[in-house]
Amino acid sequence: MNPDGAPKISENSRRIARNTLALYFRMLVLLAIGLYTSRVVLHSLGETDLGVYTTVGGFVALFAVISNSLSAAISRFLTFELGKGDQDRLRRIFSTAVVIQALIAAGIIFLAELAGPWYISRYMTIPPDRVHAAKVVFQFSVVTFAVNLVSVPYNASIIAHEKMTAFAYMGIFEGLCKLAIALLISVAPMDSLVFYALAMCLVAVAVRVVYQVYCRRNFRECRGKMAFDRSLLREMSGFAGWNFIGAASGVLRDHGGTLVINLFFPAAVNAARALAIQVNGAVSQFATSFMTSMNPQITKSYASGDRKYMMSLAFRGSRFSLYLLMMLSFPILFNTPYLMDLWQVDVPDHSVRFVQLVLVLTMVEAVSAPLVTMMLATGDIKKYQIIVGGLQLLNVPLAWIALKIGGAPELVYVVAIALSVACLAARMILLRGMVGLDTRAFCVQVLGNIALVAAVSIPLPLVLSKVLGESFLNMLLVCTVSVLCTGAAVWTLGLGRQERDFLKAKAFEKLGISKDGQRS
Repeated sequence: MNPDGAPKISENSRRIARNTLALYFRMLVLLAIGLYTSRVVLHSLGETDLGVYTTVGGFVALFAVISNSLSAAISRFLTFELGKGDQDRLRRIFSTAVVIQALIAAGIIFLAELAGPWYISRYMTIPPDRVHAAKVVFQFSVVTFAVNLVSVPYNASIIAHEKMTAFAYMGIFEGLCKLAIALLISVAPMDSLVFYALAMCLVAVAVRVVYQVYCRRNFRECRGKMAFDRSLLREMSGFAGWNFIGAASGVLRDHGGTLVINLFFPAAVNAARALAIQVNGAVSQFATSFMTSMNPQITKSYASGDRKYMMSLAFRGSRFSLYLLMMLSFPILFNTPYLMDLWQVDVPDHSVRFVQLVLVLTMVEAVSAPLVTMMLATGDIKKYQIIVGGLQLLNVPLAWIALKIGGAPELVYVVAIALSVACLAARMILLRGMVGLDTRAFCVQVLGNIALVAAVSIPLPLVLSKVLGESFLNMLLVCTVSVLCTGAAVWTLGLGRQERDFLKAKAFEKLGISKDGQRS
């Protein structure tokens, strides 16, 4: 190994590339399954029942404010300890995490049973004849949430060990199960909405079992008797306590918005929001997959003291995540009305604007993702969470005010986008003191670079989308031009010379071509 550690970094880059490809395979399969599944579910349940399911699920998900902070702590502590190499402490962290998550799941079930039926009866905008079904759905949603909660330590172990191939196969299994459920809704021997909630609950249990069996067979820390380490509990609780602010703000923004819309508009509007979330989930998986493969390396680099490599990963993560989203989001943004008509039999009102706005929000958030990972890696998050989490907590009250004074439901996303930009600025300033982030370099090399790529990518496909009429061929033309413009801008302006050389080398390697152009 040379003094600057190039072989190690090269191996890390190859690992990130392999893991990203595995997650992309997972994502592409799930994309095809998910888009078709959502079409079948909307057609089988109808706008009202899908809106009821989304609203009830959003209410249950609010209880994640209790658990998400500790879930982030589990992921951080497992990955950090792998970077340090202390196997005994790693085992104790995992064991303590499993016990804690089980206790939290029991507590959430208790709290949800106290508040849920009362809230559904008194505040949710649900047709009277569907209230009983909504309450049954609530029960299954609570169980599903609890099962997913106790799976967190196992999911975190797979990601921390960077076993993304296994993660990909498990995700595909889950997606196929959900597709089967969608196809069975129309022949269900009971109320369709109740059947859907029950079946989703059973899938969550099955996936939980698969994760546990895999982890126990492959990771030493996941085997043996579960124990409880009080000193680790205090350490993880201290981290989780401050991270609670950020976790709560994220959950309230995503699911609180659903409840705010439900207070002022009928359930069908939340069906439109559900479709937007579905589209966004499919698109954002590209960037999420890339960051899932990169996040462990950022945390491990911090744990091992390699700050220079950590910064390099964070800068590349921010740029590459957004480039991937641009490649997919721009064609959708330019053709949203036609694509929605092509995808769904009946497109709910507000769906088009919801889709466009949620994609913009996701692109803004993607830039911040590596910065959040760096923050969590430090473990010193008190000041950060008070400021950034405090800004995000404004989402629900500002959205409520906007709708209360007569605003359109789309304003929920407009508020979220504005606050996301403010949070990005706050993260940059805070991380300058926490890990020595060069904010000027970040603005030039990341934000400036992204703005330049966007400025070159957007004009031509945007003009074509306005000039050409709506048809399948015109949609294909606009999408093709958008992908080509964005790809060319990323390759020539968005990537450095070393990044282009690395990608060319990997492409030649996959094609079996040597550097001199000869096939090996």
